[in-house]
Amino acid sequence: MNPNILYARLFVNSLVTAGLKSVVISPGSRSTPLTLAFEAHPQIKTFLHIDERGAGFYALGMALASEKPVALVCTSGTAVSNYLPAIVEAQMSQVPLLILTGDRPHELRHSGANQTIDQVKIFGDQVLWSVDMPIPQADAPEIALRHVQTTAVRAYTTANGLRKGPVHVNFPFRKPLEPAAEEIRDWRLETKSTSTISSLQSPVSIGILTPLNEQLNWLTAVLTQHPRGLIICGPRCPGGDFPAVVTTLSKQTGYPLLADPLSGMRFFNRRVRGERRDFEEGQQSVKSAKSVDSFLISGYETFMQQNIGWPEPEVIVRFGQVPTSKWLNAYLDKINPAIRLHIRENGVWADDSQRTTHFWQLNETAVCQTLTTRLQNHQPDPAWQQTIRATEQATWDTLQAQLAQHWFDGAAIATLLEMLAEDANLLIGNSLPVRHLDQYGRSQPKTLHIFGNRGASGIDGNISTGLGVAQATGRPTFIVVGDVTALHDLNSLLLAQHTPNATLIVINNNGGGIFRRLPISQHEPPFTDRFLTPHGRSFEHAAAMFELDYIRTENRESFIAAVETAVSNPAPRLIELLTDGAQDEQIRRQINNELQSFLQQFDQ
Repeated sequence: MNPNILYARLFVNSLVTAGLKSVVISPGSRSTPLTLAFEAHPQIKTFLHIDERGAGFYALGMALASEKPVALVCTSGTAVSNYLPAIVEAQMSQVPLLILTGDRPHELRHSGANQTIDQVKIFGDQVLWSVDMPIPQADAPEIALRHVQTTAVRAYTTANGLRKGPVHVNFPFRKPLEPAAEEIRDWRLETKSTSTISSLQSPVSIGILTPLNEQLNWLTAVLTQHPRGLIICGPRCPGGDFPAVVTTLSKQTGYPLLADPLSGMRFFNRRVRGERRDFEEGQQSVKSAKSVDSFLISGYETFMQQNIGWPEPEVIVRFGQVPTSKWLNAYLDKINPAIRLHIRENGVWADDSQRTTHFWQLNETAVCQTLTTRLQNHQPDPAWQQTIRATEQATWDTLQAQLAQHWFDGAAIATLLEMLAEDANLLIGNSLPVRHLDQYGRSQPKTLHIFGNRGASGIDGNISTGLGVAQATGRPTFIVVGDVTALHDLNSLLLAQHTPNATLIVINNNGGGIFRRLPISQHEPPFTDRFLTPHGRSFEHAAAMFELDYIRTENRESFIAAVETAVSNPAPRLIELLTDGAQDEQIRRQINNELQSFLQQFDQ
């Protein structure tokens, strides 16, 4: 057997043993052995994208949704370097990826050979592990074959560890890259190819980090002795049982829970999850099915823009990444609580203000579950929570009235959230869309799966990430991006043709609207030509080029009709919402000013 084919198949078989299910391949010659090995394996789903940058983000979206590694395969040269943006995001958001790159043999490196660059550790510290594989040889000893298999299992396990992330394995291949003619009809590995491994016959097992008794004693005492506290759930909080147990902890401690839109906490149906919903009591009783749990706070991006009149919290308990909200982060930096505890099992630091007093690398769900048991007889101070509840309720009463009165890009995000069905996906683009979701996305008692690339917060690859999410889950998926973000990832509309459960919504305000919020917007020139960069393009022709259904919308009524069509009749579709960026920003500031005036009176 061609040694390149043998090595590639050994590696792929071992990845499947470890748990790999999917691979995204970009076509190329030097990666031929890997492509053939993946294509031949009956337990692997293969996906194709011709653009390596888009392919990287597509695999990222699949891994983001499944929480399991997805592999990438490409040829040598600049194809490899196009993976870097997705790898950076995977590293910073702890998303498991396996990057498998074909390469030229050692004798051609640094020789000027065509399509040959230095691929060894090309991604530097952006990957958890980088391996340059040996050149396959026909007379390889058994230990060399076992090394191929062991490396595959180790690569998968490293990517899927407590601290998930990308792993790079580089494969130098000599020609011939294809199997011999007599091998073409039989792509299955025989006994020798599958039985050589002995030390790692199954995936490496990983447990959870459980808290020590002395840690729990200390934290129980802290929570009992300090009645004023906040629980902050940033992006990328754990799934599973965590949302239910942390909300139970919030109720038992009396610590309101501030939920980032990408935390998995702001939009989930506790009845579906088997958790009894905690309804408002007394005068703040539930009045409709749209009411939400009173301990869960989502209006902070609005009411923290002013000096709120609360007493300072004594304890901050944090989970997940740094919150999206500018104003929440500013508030957390300003206050002086006695304890700032961050609990994160993967051990990745996430505190850009450097205020954390205690960092525990422990399983978040285990800590919350044990604490709720210990605090069953604890009586929280109702006054503290009621103070924050009242601010939250007043904020949303006023804000929703304003959103009903004014139509702008932020109102479109709020409208979309109301219309999405239970269990839908939403990939929210960076720049303005995620900020609008944070401010105008009120918590709702229905499960919405919210995704976003908030590790590096780039605008590249957002469409392909969302399409990867749609592919991995099979759920109805809405991808909301701005026009500049869409222009960065147009090639990935090739993938949309084959993703009928995905709807792309492009909010087109003709340029980089986020820059209107910055001081540079007051300097003209160079603001319009060098920052706003209006392009004067519509996406109708892009939709036609990639054979997507297209709907143009310009107001609330047409937008609602377009979303209703997408919800009831899923199809590869692009909805373009045309807005006036200057007017959108003016409305946003007007709403903020009116809210701040109201809340100042409310605080008094």
